[in-house]
Amino acid sequence: MSQRLNYAHHSPDPFKKLSELSAALKGSVIEQKLQDLVNIRASQLNGCAFCLDMHVKEAKIHGESELRLYHVAIWRESNLFEPRERAVLAWTEAVTRLPEGGIPDELYERVRGQLSEKEVSDLTFAIATINAWNRISISVKAVPGSADKFYGLDKAGLS
Repeated sequence: MSQRLNYAHHSPDPFKKLSELSAALKGSVIEQKLQDLVNIRASQLNGCAFCLDMHVKEAKIHGESELRLYHVAIWRESNLFEPRERAVLAWTEAVTRLPEGGIPDELYERVRGQLSEKEVSDLTFAIATINAWNRISISVKAVPGSADKFYGLDKAGLS
């Protein structure tokens, strides 16, 4: 399989701006471990093979255990996630899927029980950003693993 087009080449300014947003979020109040969970779960929900491959490898490099990586898809049934992580995963699913009628107040209140307003705000931007990357990667048929060397993901020991 080959990628349909090189979006970074054809649209360098939007690519740069979205990359800058991603970089800005790395310095947000949302710790890297949670950002990894967001990126993995949204990519699973959207069916983005390129992003899922990339973010699983990043999480492994950041020290995430393989078992927890396997359990992200079943986080509700797993006992491997703390309440704060569960709130982040629930918010990720809601913002990614955007239920008809919007996100219920009860879910927002549950998330606010674990995160500050600043954290919810940064988290929501992180979710919106990975959803944008997912949509771009899916539409151009980005090939999983094709950018591993460029991003240093070959260091994950997963191939």
